[in-house]
Amino acid sequence: ERAKWPRSRSKSTTYRLGDMAQSLMDTLFTAASQLDARRVIRLVEDGVKNLNTSAAGPAQVVALGLALLLCAVLGIYLNLPSPVPSIQPDGLMADKPAVLSSSPPRSASSKKTIPCRDPGTMELLGYAPAMTAQQVKECIARARAAHEEWRHSSFAQRRRVLSVLLKYILEHQEEICQISSKDSGKPMVDCAFGELIVTCEKIRWLMSDGERWLKPEARAAGRMMFYKKARVEYVPLGVVGAIVPFNYPFHNIYNPMVAALFAGNGIVIKVSEHASWSALYYAEGIKRALDAAGAPPDLVQIVTGYGDAGHALVTSGVDKVIFVGSTEVGKKVMASAADTLTPVVLELGGKDAFIVCEDADLKNVVPTALRGAFQACGQNCMGAERFIVHEKVVDRFLDLCMTSVTQMRMGAASGGDMIDFGSLCLPGLADKVQGLVDDAVANGATVVVGGRTPSEDSELASGQFYPPTILTGVTDSMRIWHEEVFGPVMSVVSFSTDKEAIYLANDSDFGLGSSVFCGSKARARRIAAKLNTGMSSINDFASTYMSQSLPFGGVKYSGFDRFAGIEGLRGMCVPKSVAEDRWPFSTAIPPLLQYPVKDAAFDFVTSLVWMFYSESPIGQIKGLLGLAGCFVFGARARVEKGPESKKND
Repeated sequence: ERAKWPRSRSKSTTYRLGDMAQSLMDTLFTAASQLDARRVIRLVEDGVKNLNTSAAGPAQVVALGLALLLCAVLGIYLNLPSPVPSIQPDGLMADKPAVLSSSPPRSASSKKTIPCRDPGTMELLGYAPAMTAQQVKECIARARAAHEEWRHSSFAQRRRVLSVLLKYILEHQEEICQISSKDSGKPMVDCAFGELIVTCEKIRWLMSDGERWLKPEARAAGRMMFYKKARVEYVPLGVVGAIVPFNYPFHNIYNPMVAALFAGNGIVIKVSEHASWSALYYAEGIKRALDAAGAPPDLVQIVTGYGDAGHALVTSGVDKVIFVGSTEVGKKVMASAADTLTPVVLELGGKDAFIVCEDADLKNVVPTALRGAFQACGQNCMGAERFIVHEKVVDRFLDLCMTSVTQMRMGAASGGDMIDFGSLCLPGLADKVQGLVDDAVANGATVVVGGRTPSEDSELASGQFYPPTILTGVTDSMRIWHEEVFGPVMSVVSFSTDKEAIYLANDSDFGLGSSVFCGSKARARRIAAKLNTGMSSINDFASTYMSQSLPFGGVKYSGFDRFAGIEGLRGMCVPKSVAEDRWPFSTAIPPLLQYPVKDAAFDFVTSLVWMFYSESPIGQIKGLLGLAGCFVFGARARVEKGPESKKND
C-alpha cells in the first residue's frame, strides 16, 4: 500500500488500524468536500501512524480502506506533485554581484578578466573571470565526477530537478528578464518571449514526454532472427560541452542544460564573453536548484572566457559539442573537434524567408512580420530577414509596416521606461549593419524607414543602437541579400508566381527556418514543401520552436544535426543496440556451419536465404527443401565421395 502514498517520506512507516478511524474519516470527508487534495493525503498519513490496532473493528477497517482508496485516487490518478522547494539566489539584482569584480584589470590588454557592460548605456557592470584552458579542464573533470553519480538517477529524480528549476523561473520572472535585458539590451517583453516562455515550454515537455523517448525502445528483430528480442537503449553520453551566443543569455544556458540533465549527463557551458554578467547570476540559481533537488551540484559548469576557453572545451575530452553561433566560428569548432573525433551539433546562421501571398490576411501578417524582423533587435538565428511579398499586396504590406515602425520607441532597456526596441548586444554590430545597408543603397535599394545610426548628439549616441529599418528594391547583387544581417533590417522584394517565390527563398547559402502566409493552407503547404530549410511555419513565424517536440536545426551553411525535440534529446545519449534470446533457451550456430565447416555449408546458407527472404511461397518451399537436402543428401554425398573427388573439390 505504501506506493499509494506519494507524500510519505519514511520507509519504516507501519500501517495500523484503530478506534481513531471514524474521526479520521469525518475529517477526511470534510477536506475532500473542500477539494483540498493535499490535506486529505496528509491527514491519512498522520492518522494512520496514530491508530491503535487493538480496537479496530470491521467498520473501522472499511473506513480506513476507503481513506486509502481516496488517497490513491488523489495522489496517483491526479498525479499530485510533492512540494517543490523555492530557490532564492543570494544577491539577486544587487548592484555589484559577488561573483563579479568591480576593480579593473591591471592592464587594458589583460586577458584574465572580461569587462561587462550594459550595451544600451555602456555602463560598466563589472569584470567576469576569463578562464584559462586548465580551468576549463577542471570544470570538465568536476562535471564528469558528478555525472558518474547522476547517470544512475531515475527519471523521477530528473523530473524533480526540472521541477525545481521551473519553480525558480516562475517565481523570479522579473529578475531573470531584468538581468537578461541589462546584459543583452533587449526590452523586457522580448526577454519574456525569448527567455521565459520557450524555456518553460521545454522544461514542461521534458517532464511530461521526456521519459517516453529515452526508455528502451523495442525494435523488430528481423525475419531470420525471429527468435530474438531487439531493443535500443539510450545511454547517457557523459559530459556535454555547449558553446552558446549572447542574444538570449538565460535560454541559451537552460536550453542545452535541461536536456542534458534529463538524459543523465553533466554539462559544461561556455557562454559568450558578451553575456558573462548575466551567466554568473544564472549559474548561482542553477547550483542552488541542483542542491535543493538532491542532485550533484557540480553537474552544471559555467565557463566564462574568450575564444581560447571555447577551444579548450572542444578539445579537452567532452563527449559531444553543441555549438550555436556564426558559420565562420562553427567551421573552426568542427575542425578542432575532428582531432579527437568529438561529435558536433552545429546550429549556425540563418537568412530566413518570410513569404506573403496575395490572399494572406495582412492585418494579422504584418504584426507577425514586424516581430520576426525586430524581436531582440533582429538578433535571432532564425529571425526573418528576406520578406518575399506578392506584387499585388506589397504596397499595402509596406504601408502597414511603416505605420507601426514609425511609432516604435527605441531606448536603453535598463532605463526603466517601456520601450519596443532596445540596443544591439554585440560591439561593432551596428557598424556592420550600416555597411550592409550602405552597400544595398549604393546598388539601387531604397531605405523606406531607418537606415542610419543615431547621430552623435542623440540621447542614444552612447549606446549600441541601430533603428528598425525597411529596405525595398533589394536584389541578389547586394551583400545584404546573401549575408546574415543579425540586425533590425527588413529586406522586402516582390514576386508574381509561386515558382518565383520559391526560387527567391531558396536563393541563399543558408537554410534554417522559413514562414509561408497564405489564405489557402494547401497552397501554403505546397510552397513550404519546396523550401530548402530545416523548419517551416505555415501562417505563423517560428512556431516550430514553441513546439518543443520538434527538432531544431537547418541545412546548408546553417549547420547540421539537431539540438531540440525528440531527436535532440536522444542526441544526448548513445543509442545502444541490444539483442537477446526471446525464449528461455539459448541458440547456437548450426553444426553444418561450425568450424571446420561441412561440405554442405554453402548450400545450407543459400537455402536459408531462399526460405526467409523469397517473396513467393514457391521460393520459400525451395529453401525449406534445400535445408532438408543439406542434412539428408549432403551427408550421403560426402560418404560417396572418394579421396580423389574431394581433392578435385
